[in-house]
Amino acid sequence: MNESLPILPSALASRRASVERITRETRIRVDVDLDGRGRSDIRTGLGFLDHMLEQLARHSLIDLTVRTEGDLHIDGHHTTEDTGIAIGQAIHQALGDRRGIGRYGHAHIPMDETLTRVALDLSNRPYLVWKVAFSRDKLGDIDTELFREWFQAFAQAAGATLHVETIYGENNHHIVESCYKALARALRLAIAIDPRQVGEIPSTKGTLGG
Repeated sequence: MNESLPILPSALASRRASVERITRETRIRVDVDLDGRGRSDIRTGLGFLDHMLEQLARHSLIDLTVRTEGDLHIDGHHTTEDTGIAIGQAIHQALGDRRGIGRYGHAHIPMDETLTRVALDLSNRPYLVWKVAFSRDKLGDIDTELFREWFQAFAQAAGATLHVETIYGENNHHIVESCYKALARALRLAIAIDPRQVGEIPSTKGTLGG
């Protein structure tokens, strides 16, 4: 099957966005360029989360800059969840009314003994199905239960129906990393512009959402 991605037409407007999210718990700035080259500059205060977001940028080819200051003296929950919200909001804004996009994306990502599947619909109808289990409570400086919170927050803010399932795996690092890489590859397909439908909403309704 040929899954080569269409080239973005030069006449299409730039798909970039910046989001600032400031609460009593976190201060976050996110910049995205959907038509980038996978460059990243990530600083969340959580080293393992930084590593996962670098993978997200690299394999989706979305340029991503993240600056997060969170209440890490309490724990990593607010930092992780709010960063997912802000990245999702930035992608949502950069997509605009989603004209011309592929809309759907999917990926199976192997990582040594682990295999993870992600299916994605940029439908503007948020939903998360999460079938991922861990055998450890922490990875690096982050609680493993917080990865579900990140994916939930991202799906809600991005307007994505998102199914994430680790089919099998043992190493917890591999499990998490394969989830982010699979999301990245699915996003890469879903946000790509299809030259056959430039200017068209990819729905028989004429709109996405609702």
